[in-house]
Amino acid sequence: MKDTKLVYTDDPKLAQKCPKCKNFLIECTCKKEAPVTNYTAILKIEKSGRGGKTVTVIDKLPRNEPYIKELAKTLKTKLGVGGTYKFDKGSGIIELQGDKREQLREIFKKMGIAFKG
Repeated sequence: MKDTKLVYTDDPKLAQKCPKCKNFLIECTCKKEAPVTNYTAILKIEKSGRGGKTVTVIDKLPRNEPYIKELAKTLKTKLGVGGTYKFDKGSGIIELQGDKREQLREIFKKMGIAFKG
């Protein structure tokens, strides 16, 4: 390892910081997440326990928080709805307000994500 530490730079590429450890990227020692590969998303709707409101649930997603967070943000933006993501028993789950299964099928086809439901 080197004995120096970056204190200041005016180069924007060198000034980027890791979101986890807040160190500069060139000094980051965080464990890198494995790339997300083959999985099949399960689309379903739920009403129980939600005061009669319909929620679209995308289940069986990989347990990779940065990937799930970015996917949830993308889907909420494209669909114009609210929602959240969480993890349950080894898989990721995204919940979106309303019945958006038809729109999700089209989005997943364009993104190359396999799905059922």
